[in-house]
Amino acid sequence: MAFIDTTELPIIERKPGWHGRYFNSPSMTFGHYAFDAGAVISSHDHLQEEVWHVIEGELEITIGAETRIAGPGFVGIIPSGTLHAVRAVTAGKAIVVDHPVREGFF
Repeated sequence: MAFIDTTELPIIERKPGWHGRYFNSPSMTFGHYAFDAGAVISSHDHLQEEVWHVIEGELEITIGAETRIAGPGFVGIIPSGTLHAVRAVTAGKAIVVDHPVREGFF
């Protein structure tokens, strides 16, 4: 599958306020999110390296012991096995990429 129209993917609300469209490449998992103000992803870790790219709005991203407010164009890179959390300061959009693939994620 070389081309994907993400607008045709189903929207899945895996956590309250996080509306995602998901797909995998051979080695990565992608999530195109629309998020609601106040939506939270609690502190957790996983095997995959994860990259958050904020497209619209603002997120408070915590990676380890460091917290930043991330706006459009901001990227947060989370190493494998690192505790991280995300809180939506405003409504907006973000693209999240995990490597390697997150099996059974969606």
